[in-house]
Amino acid sequence: MTELPKTFNPAAIESRWYAHWEENGLFRPDRPGAEPWTIVNPPPNVTGSLHIGHALDNTLQDILTRHARLKGKDALWVVGTDHAGIATQMVVERQMALSQQKRTDFTRDEFVDKVWTWKAESGGQITGQLRRLGCSMDWANERFTMDEGFSAAVLKVFVDLHKEGLLYRDKRLVNWDPGLGTAISDLEVETREVRGHFWKLRYPLADGSGHIEVATTRPETMLADMAVAVHPDDARYAALVGRDVRLPITGRLIPIVADEHADPALGSGAVKITPGHDFNDFEVGRRAGMKAGEMLNMLDAKARVVQTADGLIPPEFLGLSTADARAAVVTRLKAEGVLVPHVDKDGAEHDSEPRTIQTPFGDRSGVVIEPWLTDQWYVDAATLAKPAIEAVRSGAIRIVPKTWEKTFFNWMKNIQPWCVSRQLWWGHRIPAWFAEDGRIFVALTQEEAQAQAGEGVALRQDEDVLDTWFSSALWPFATLGWPDAQNDPFVLSEVEGHANGAAPDARASTSLSTNGGEGTRAPQLAGRYPNDVLVSGFDILFFWDARMMMQGLHFMKDVPFRTLYLHGLVRAADGAKMSKSKGNTVDPLGLIDRYGADALRFFMAAMESQGRDIKMDERRVEGYRNFATKLWNASRFAQANGIGGSETLEPPAATSAVNKWIVAETVATVQAVDLALADYRFDAAANAIYQFVWSRFCDWYLELIKPVLSGDERGSIDSETKAVAGWVLDQILVLLHPFMPFITEELWHALAAREHDLIVAHWPQPDARALDPAAQQEVAGLIDLIENVRAARAELNVPPGARIALHTGTGSVPATIAPYVERLARVTLVPDEAEGARAPILWKAQTFALALEGVIDLDAERARLTKALAAAQKERDALAGRLGNASFVERAKPEAVEKARADHAEKAADADRFAAALSRLG
Repeated sequence: MTELPKTFNPAAIESRWYAHWEENGLFRPDRPGAEPWTIVNPPPNVTGSLHIGHALDNTLQDILTRHARLKGKDALWVVGTDHAGIATQMVVERQMALSQQKRTDFTRDEFVDKVWTWKAESGGQITGQLRRLGCSMDWANERFTMDEGFSAAVLKVFVDLHKEGLLYRDKRLVNWDPGLGTAISDLEVETREVRGHFWKLRYPLADGSGHIEVATTRPETMLADMAVAVHPDDARYAALVGRDVRLPITGRLIPIVADEHADPALGSGAVKITPGHDFNDFEVGRRAGMKAGEMLNMLDAKARVVQTADGLIPPEFLGLSTADARAAVVTRLKAEGVLVPHVDKDGAEHDSEPRTIQTPFGDRSGVVIEPWLTDQWYVDAATLAKPAIEAVRSGAIRIVPKTWEKTFFNWMKNIQPWCVSRQLWWGHRIPAWFAEDGRIFVALTQEEAQAQAGEGVALRQDEDVLDTWFSSALWPFATLGWPDAQNDPFVLSEVEGHANGAAPDARASTSLSTNGGEGTRAPQLAGRYPNDVLVSGFDILFFWDARMMMQGLHFMKDVPFRTLYLHGLVRAADGAKMSKSKGNTVDPLGLIDRYGADALRFFMAAMESQGRDIKMDERRVEGYRNFATKLWNASRFAQANGIGGSETLEPPAATSAVNKWIVAETVATVQAVDLALADYRFDAAANAIYQFVWSRFCDWYLELIKPVLSGDERGSIDSETKAVAGWVLDQILVLLHPFMPFITEELWHALAAREHDLIVAHWPQPDARALDPAAQQEVAGLIDLIENVRAARAELNVPPGARIALHTGTGSVPATIAPYVERLARVTLVPDEAEGARAPILWKAQTFALALEGVIDLDAERARLTKALAAAQKERDALAGRLGNASFVERAKPEAVEKARADHAEKAADADRFAAALSRLG
């Protein structure tokens, strides 16, 4: 037994224990014959640093991993990072800019070499931060989405999908980032509210017989208009469908088409259609029979005006930015007399109506995103989605919370082709080669492509790279050695000396091994696929989770994971979404510095309630640091009284009611935690442990056994009690370890000389035979009586140190618990009726009475309680009136309504408490 310091200092133990676990290979799967259990981490960007969302996501994964390990399973937590194409390229380009260098100053290969150098020197900062959080990942086999083995899997998937007709090249609209010069995913688009305008335009009918009015927030795009749409049921325009209008400025003749996209109730009911620059218009154009290759494009890759295929844009507009083109087009439309003025409420005329416009911006570049018509590579997501839909419907994949299933089905059933190409230099270069005659050859290597094309055919490889979501969609099986290991569940590690996750060459394969040494046999896909569970934020359900389902089912013929757990977001204390621009983000590393990793982890678990976001509350984190301190002090108390670690897994034999009771409470807590974790109720599991440790063990059991431990007149030194207390404390450490790994490992070793570390201990096995209902009932009654007396004393302002009489009247307190009542409630039991001022105490259908005469000033106490009651009732009723006002509930911010409800509940409880106290005084 090692004496614990008086003060709990998280920083003093965290780095020491993490280094011990990692150096001794305790995170690695190395239990031959044990049931395999596997989870993969959502690979963070190699450029990233730990944010509060990472802290939540990885804490939940670590809880499940440590729990599985303690349950005796061969637990593997696959760790790795994503090459993060756009983010990483931007980081390196910014670094180069400090030396007045640009990417284009170098060849593609030279630039890629610079990125690899950056990764080796600066990449992966987040992996060190995950260690600080306590994540028990298999670092000896850290993967990277650009390592050699993973890249081979990516290329195989691309080529195989292309052979099967599920991956193809097409001309469609994409989210185009003019600042970065690449297509981006929806996840990388940030919608902001921007003050803009709404213009109304008259398009004259081609035969001069009239005009049709349209409205737009982007008048510059009319240079590439190809139609005007009206609703097919709109009687106002029925006779115009099929006729042409002559477009102002360009003179282009465009048809009026019938399409349900047009809303008769919105504006004039007619909308301009620019299929090359609007996603809705693109679909309208296709339904009208326009081919993508025929759709007009009026912007270049920098969002500057270029000539359309028909050559009708006047020269003065060419080369203008969209903002400048907008101003120039409005001026020209006004000059041509086709701009309809907006008349404000005062009768004044303006060119446009002010509007707040939802505008898409690139989350990294900060520029306005343009829908842009371009040639890209696409995956037939609709075909791949069908097995994934069926897997969720059949229960082969369980989504938790189940409420997300409806959203999943709606999105998957309406899924669009997935654009997988990006115009970058960093990433998996697309394995496609172009011949001068337009033919495209897809192959794993250029040699294979040349063989397909034939000798003498000049080929050039596609300059684009693959979307990072394409490669990360293979994460559940490519990290386990696929495709090389698909037919051989064991392979020899070819990488020597990478026990800390770093191979000699940053691009080398990091195939899975049990200890990182040369020639070791390493389990690969056998028993590891499907993974047992995936923990993910709901915000990447479609970008990552669904795509892993599609690729896993297609290539592995099985689901990638059996359970998908979707957690919410961590929000600011007021419920607002965190963002750097708002200045309300929270640094998890700062919280770890102040309160320790264990406190932050426990906060995340205790607040993770299925289907709800987490509001960041630093006071709660501080409270869980206090919880850790309480456990620390309880362990010091145990040490001081000769209580050490248990020598048995089974509970020691107990004869006293108090010992039988705490054993039963321990068993009940184990059962509660097991059930909660099985249902992924992290909050219920954490709170069950918290209540047991704080209330049952520390506040009650240790207080109840003090006389036994001290050998006073009510007890003698009791080896049974020490054995039971040591056993319970061990169960607490094991139960709490997945949530608070550092303090529990420290206490585990401080309480006894152990043969093994806590991280690989045995999870408690609840045994109903340990339950003794009679003892449980007796001690529960004891606690109830003491709590009733304490509540009455507090309500009536009885001095804490005062020992007062508790008259039992015709009732009685069993002799077995009477000494505990007198000591812990600070009363003297008197077997008669109380005289004078007294406060009734109800217990087990018996009425006792606290003698108050001479203990408190009864008149002053009545006056105090009466005043406090009136104030609480007044505030309660005012809040009730406010909440009863429909206008307040509907218009106020949700957080304001929630606070009002919480305040009302608090004041109502105060009023009840003061009323009860007054009634005690009679």
